[in-house]
Amino acid sequence: MFLGHFGVGFGAKAAAPKTSLGTLFLAAQFVDLLWPSLLLVGLEKVVIAPGITRVTPLDFTEYPISHSLIAALVWASLFAAAYYVLRRYPKGAWICGAAVLSHWVLDALVHRPDLPLVPGGAARIGLGLWNSLPATLGVELGIFAVGVWLYVRTTRTLDRVGSMTLWSLVGFLLIIYLGNLFGPPPPSAAAIAWVGQAQWLLVIWAFWIDRHRTPETAEGASRTGRLN
Repeated sequence: MFLGHFGVGFGAKAAAPKTSLGTLFLAAQFVDLLWPSLLLVGLEKVVIAPGITRVTPLDFTEYPISHSLIAALVWASLFAAAYYVLRRYPKGAWICGAAVLSHWVLDALVHRPDLPLVPGGAARIGLGLWNSLPATLGVELGIFAVGVWLYVRTTRTLDRVGSMTLWSLVGFLLIIYLGNLFGPPPPSAAAIAWVGQAQWLLVIWAFWIDRHRTPETAEGASRTGRLN
């Protein structure tokens, strides 16, 4: 899943209006930001196998550190704890932790049975939505649309930058998604890992957007111009 995770990041703003969209993107995509680095150093593995599912040619053979359920729970707890220590915003900490964990839950909907429950364990989870292109499009685009709607409903723009940067990011994410769906398979696992590092730019982009928008809620409006 790709767009769905960003949809969670957008939508989480409604639950934690004082938390920056950049932080929420970082939480929702945390395990996929970790995964490329683990690929590069050889701690996790992926194989390119065209036709393995209708949607993606990737066979995720080994990724217990980033994508096992136990690991996701640990990362979610650490992320929430670090956020609370730095920002002292309990609601934001809970929402960030939930966003990290949501990544595994959404992946479980679309993946083949390849998501481990515990590192080294034999049990694998995955409902296999990637075997159906229409179902995958319906779920991912639906989550993304709801998330963007919640973000727009929860915030208002402070200037033209707040509008332009938001909608340009939405369009860019859609282009990337469609390119992944209908483009050729990646040339190698190393290429996947290096391109995956570019997702950090999307997090930075989200921080930029939120600097030019303000929450509509009373809780968010009480901030002093500093985002958490």
